Amino acid sequence: MEITEIKTDKKQYLDLLLLADEQESMIDRYLERGTMHVMHHGTDTIGIAVVTDEGNKVCELKNLAIAPSFQRHGYGQEMISYLCRLYSKQFTTMMVGTGNSIQTVSFYKSCGFTYSHTVPDFFTLHYDHPIIEDGKVLTDMLYFQKNLAFPSS
Repeated sequence: MEITEIKTDKKQYLDLLLLADEQESMIDRYLERGTMHVMHHGTDTIGIAVVTDEGNKVCELKNLAIAPSFQRHGYGQEMISYLCRLYSKQFTTMMVGTGNSIQTVSFYKSCGFTYSHTVPDFFTLHYDHPIIEDGKVLTDMLYFQKNLAFPSS
């Protein structure tokens, strides 16, 4: 397992990015200002993440996607752990916004994120089509946060 930073030609991973954020124009809003990390297993690209600096020692996980054939094998949690260790050197808090989907919310909670706040009507105002997850039309963006300040030993 190897995770590397991608600095150029980030759109070559658009197929994976679209798994987590299904509108390319929304991805364009953060892709270039974000830091992209790609997870490889041998020659397979199995996951991707984009993290942005939001100021005040806060970073935001804007995109996290694992290729369908590698999902539910712990790779998403492994990517989150890696990112938290990496970004704890520069930031105190990591934020992530997601729809109100039981599966996604449960995933972030299992990674140690706690509820922060809600942005009402985010999906209906910013996307040109309905976003549906687990058979439910998403409307509000739920934000979760994780403290990255690890106590020194």
